[in-house]
Amino acid sequence: MKIRLEVTYKTPKKTEAFFKSEEMPIGQALLITEDLEKTGRAKSITFIDDYDTTWKRKDLQKYLEDLETEPHDITVYFDGGYEIKERKAGLGCVIYYTQSGKAKRFRMNALVDELDTNNEAEYAALHLAIQELDFMGVHHIPVRFLGDSQVVIKQLNDEWPTMEEALNDWADRIDEKLKQMGIVPSFEVISRKDNGEADRLATQALKGVEVTSRSELE
Repeated sequence: MKIRLEVTYKTPKKTEAFFKSEEMPIGQALLITEDLEKTGRAKSITFIDDYDTTWKRKDLQKYLEDLETEPHDITVYFDGGYEIKERKAGLGCVIYYTQSGKAKRFRMNALVDELDTNNEAEYAALHLAIQELDFMGVHHIPVRFLGDSQVVIKQLNDEWPTMEEALNDWADRIDEKLKQMGIVPSFEVISRKDNGEADRLATQALKGVEVTSRSELE
């Protein structure tokens, strides 16, 4: 989450001016606020988040304290594979995050048989990752989502139209879930090589190898 400041500034001769800042991390906003208050000329300072919600200073400070014990700095890799003959899809996701000052990784895959195309499998893998974020208690923070499916990424970024009804349903489901969780997503296309970890998990799922693991990183 990022914050912008709205400041009413008052000079010693009682001339007032109103300023709006650009968005910035919460910690930076609090530091600037502290510096402004030292001048004794900040008549009022308002904190506003990405959703135009107004925050009190003490609530922002508590949010930062709570954030240290909750998952943050999150990057998600996802991939889906599909076997046409058996009409089965393998889903894989890897979630890198920081919690309580430690770097961590969560890996998971799943085998599903109700999908019809590889593109659906890609969407389903992303949805699986978002569900896991929900279980982890992730909310109201930015999250990076990386995948090698140009179809999924470009459709979610509104760069390509979503013509197929099934894919449109997946896109709507994902948008709705992210809004419900308050997640501000960024979607990026990466190469298949860079997405190797999620790809292996999807392949393992198709081979019947189930993976669920959580670990701390060096």
